[in-house]
Amino acid sequence: MKPSLVVVPLICAALAVALAACSKPQPPEKERPVDPQATQMRDAIHKPIEQAKGVEGSVDQGAQNTRDAVEAQGG
Repeated sequence: MKPSLVVVPLICAALAVALAACSKPQPPEKERPVDPQATQMRDAIHKPIEQAKGVEGSVDQGAQNTRDAVEAQGG
């Protein structure tokens, strides 16, 4: 058997595999709706953060009042 009879089919097979690997990628599936459980989890995480942001102004005002009282007493 001649070496070229073995080599040529192997080269053709390797070329076919290489061309198949370079094919155009499949388009992504349509977006699926957000899982309701994920939305509930996000809300559970963000609710305390939003509450803390709402209280931040009154905490800052209380700190400023304390500083003003200390300054008024000569501190």
